[in-house]
Amino acid sequence: MPRQQATTSAPTAPHAEKAFVGALKQDAPRQQHPVFNDDYEERFPEDPYCEEIAPNARVWRTYVEEAAAFDAVMVGQSRDGLDVMLVFAGLFSAVVTSFLVQISQKLEADFSEMSALLMHDLVLVQLSMVAGSSGSNLTAPSVDPTMAFSPDTITVWINGLWAVSLAASLVVALAAVLVKQWLHHYTSLPSGTPGTRSHVRQYRFMGLQKWRVSVIIGLLPIIMHASLALFLAGLILF
Repeated sequence: MPRQQATTSAPTAPHAEKAFVGALKQDAPRQQHPVFNDDYEERFPEDPYCEEIAPNARVWRTYVEEAAAFDAVMVGQSRDGLDVMLVFAGLFSAVVTSFLVQISQKLEADFSEMSALLMHDLVLVQLSMVAGSSGSNLTAPSVDPTMAFSPDTITVWINGLWAVSLAASLVVALAAVLVKQWLHHYTSLPSGTPGTRSHVRQYRFMGLQKWRVSVIIGLLPIIMHASLALFLAGLILF
């Protein structure tokens, strides 16, 4: 009998583990998480009777605060992308311009090379005259300055690709500057009552939706990628 009592009083392994975990939970300090009060009825006082839509009413103050938080996230993300796009478009345009200046010279006749060839033919004529050869042995000039110049097809294609690439990158840069100005004007609300600020903000927000500003911002990287692809295609032909 004593042996049975000692056996039944000893806790089993699962019960001992549960008891140990429970003691740790009791000893661990409880962390207090801050709770944001998003109840507008507690943040703003109640409006007087028949002044629920007055210029300083609670509904307008709530709208201004909620709209400010929404616009901060929307405009912040758009501005970050536009800044990167504007810097990349400016640098890329400078690179394409340097290549385009070099290749565009091949669209016209190279008069310096033509002069060098004519001088070479003239020297050959003088040497042949010194050697006493007759004029019938003289060959025709290697170039004819009177002939119309026509560039080769590869040069025309390279110039076209790089010109379109440069135009696309400049369009992206111009659009990025314009959109940044629009966003700056959108976030700069005039001073006044909450009702006035709410109406102005809603009017500008509807303008952004009407002009599809978000779509324009989304198209800028696509146009920039197309511009880069055209430049690489011309570089391969070059």
